[in-house]
Amino acid sequence: MIVTHTSKEISDIVSSFIGQEKSIGFVPTMGALHLGHLSLLERALNENDEVVLSIFVNPTQFNNAEDLEKYPRTFERDIDIVKQLSDRIVVFAPSVEDIYGHEPIATVFDYEGLETEMEGANRPGHFDGVGTIVKKLFEIVRPMRAYFGEKDFQQLQIIKKMVEKENFAIAIIGCPIYRELSGLAMSSRNERLTVEGKQKAAFIYNILQKTRDLFQNASIDECVDFVKKSFEDHSDFELEYFVIADENNLKTAVDKKENEKYRGFLVAHLEGVRLIDNVPMYEEVLMESLN
Repeated sequence: MIVTHTSKEISDIVSSFIGQEKSIGFVPTMGALHLGHLSLLERALNENDEVVLSIFVNPTQFNNAEDLEKYPRTFERDIDIVKQLSDRIVVFAPSVEDIYGHEPIATVFDYEGLETEMEGANRPGHFDGVGTIVKKLFEIVRPMRAYFGEKDFQQLQIIKKMVEKENFAIAIIGCPIYRELSGLAMSSRNERLTVEGKQKAAFIYNILQKTRDLFQNASIDECVDFVKKSFEDHSDFELEYFVIADENNLKTAVDKKENEKYRGFLVAHLEGVRLIDNVPMYEEVLMESLN
């Protein structure tokens, strides 16, 4: 396993791979690796000759300075985890200066409205920061395929749009949400929860499952009311939002239409930690992993 810390180092390695006509899979992360990240890496290893993993806490996608400061940083542990998984992974862990120079500034992107829904409405500038770092990393790593978890489904759709508009020849692979046995969606932020908090947080997925069942025979308004009332009965949580949206354009749905695919998106706060999750609202065999 190789660990690099500069764009020059990783660029030289990537150029060598390309010269040997090797396919490159890429998994961008902000570290604090968990089994969800490992599932992305395992798929990348199965589908590519070489795999690059980036570990970079991107300042331009945080609109809350305190959230950036508290974001878990576990680099040494992350490296140990990657070593145990495979020696065929190149780790790219640059500094902020290496990526942005003297001042981290985000580029403004037009995602054709995808960025104004849900997370975009609640976290101004967030997706400009996401687009900025992903574009920079794509230009440095030059992958054939890049892997993202569906837990951040809106981010996944936005990255697909960015790749389309920037004409990157990169396949964006969305991978199923990886969950703890309780159903809690795995996230680096979960490390900030207490043991009791993790147990309580399973309520989020439980409610999403019940709402999906309700959705089959109820209106969208009834589903939204059900979620709001359920959280009112659990004072440990602060519900930020729950919406049912069209999977393709992420617009909040008002009435159900045939042949449309809807997804329920939920954000709630517990113990000062912002937790996000989503589920498809249609009845299909779910591609969600339980540890």
